[in-house]
Amino acid sequence: MRIFTSPAVRYLLRCSVLFLLVLGQAGWAMSIRELRALERLQPKQGADFAVYYLVGTMEATVYLDEASVRAGAAPRLCLNGRRLEPAMALSIYKSELRRNADLYEADMPVSLVMFNALATVYPC
Repeated sequence: MRIFTSPAVRYLLRCSVLFLLVLGQAGWAMSIRELRALERLQPKQGADFAVYYLVGTMEATVYLDEASVRAGAAPRLCLNGRRLEPAMALSIYKSELRRNADLYEADMPVSLVMFNALATVYPC
């Protein structure tokens, strides 16, 4: 379709998608406080659920960065052929919280912590 070949239309589409992603992220992202409560309030399965959430957040962060690079933005995460295993999600997240304990408040989204952690571990 020729309608999507115009640079202005592509720019508007990118901005719309980015806006929807940010809006969705802000509305549905789990906070640090909620993740800690999940671990604490459900002793049998809470820790497993938290790890699953962190793995999903890690994979989504990498995917969104790759999508933005395909759309023409500069990369913010560079794996450079290094592997990113699901088992690494919890340790990367907790290391970032320890490293910058005074930076994060309990109501900040887990996805923000994960992005900052991945940007520290895999800088460009």
